[in-house]
Amino acid sequence: MTKPFTGGCACGAIRYSILGEPLFSNHCQCRDCQRESGGGHGSYMTFARAGVTVTGEAKHWDMVGDSGNVVKTRGFCTQCGLPVYMTFAAMPDIFTIRAASLDEPARYRPQVVTYAARGYDWDRLDPDLPKFETMPPA
Repeated sequence: MTKPFTGGCACGAIRYSILGEPLFSNHCQCRDCQRESGGGHGSYMTFARAGVTVTGEAKHWDMVGDSGNVVKTRGFCTQCGLPVYMTFAAMPDIFTIRAASLDEPARYRPQVVTYAARGYDWDRLDPDLPKFETMPPA
């Protein structure tokens, strides 16, 4: 059995443990991820929700899309403010973590760059990674 992926916020108030391998790992250059990260992209790992255990109290912020519906919910620590995870209303069976929240960030292996159309020249990512203008098809 593979060892779990563990991590949490900077102060330790929120912790997670995830059994199983990531379903998807990406750098996202959408404007929302740029704003949240304070840089040119966010880096994420997505897992099956069934293998996820979270302890601690997170504050949640719903991101509403152009349709007026909640698209995703971001969970962050009320103590240190660190964004830790995301869930998606249309995909309740997945759970996405910020790669930097891992106890062992070196375990992160990005597969693709999403929303590359919104990337900046100064945000140089691995040129060998496949790039998608938006989100790749499922």
